[in-house]
Amino acid sequence: MIRQTLDEAKKGMEKCVEDMRKNLASIRTGRASVSILDNVQANYYGNLTPINQMASLSAPDPTLIVIQPWDPSTIPAIEKAILASDLGLNPTNDGKVVRLPIPPLTQERRKQLAKSVAHIGEQHKVAVRQVRHEANDRLKGYQRDKKISEDEEKDALKKVQDLTDTHIEKIEELQKKKEAEILEI
Repeated sequence: MIRQTLDEAKKGMEKCVEDMRKNLASIRTGRASVSILDNVQANYYGNLTPINQMASLSAPDPTLIVIQPWDPSTIPAIEKAILASDLGLNPTNDGKVVRLPIPPLTQERRKQLAKSVAHIGEQHKVAVRQVRHEANDRLKGYQRDKKISEDEEKDALKKVQDLTDTHIEKIEELQKKKEAEILEI
């Protein structure tokens, strides 16, 4: 019972950290990265489809992303989706590929993005703490129902707290790394 509860808590906390990684990958840093298009979806024959599933993406240099659709007739839909996203980028095309120039970030925009990263980090810390709360409640319930002793409960609660501290450190590390990347000129 205790082992299962600890394993579930660890899996839940690891999901929070992984989700944080995915969210941070889609935030622009001033360098071209195809991952900023991960959350952009275009209308593809009536269905919203992620751009990375309808075209090959590449970043040939730090200031440009090249999108080469498998079906050239989807170029207008891809351009429309990029313009509708909150990336603030203006695509151009030559009939075969879409070029997405990445302009340098202004200092003001860098600060906004850093605040956004801090907000995402805080949301994920809260999610980790929620997993801890659920695991602690379950362990306290086992002790209340006399399924485990008080000593076992205290030991398990300490292990849950250690897991929580480890995962919050990972989130803070990811957050600091991304903020430094954004603020770097």
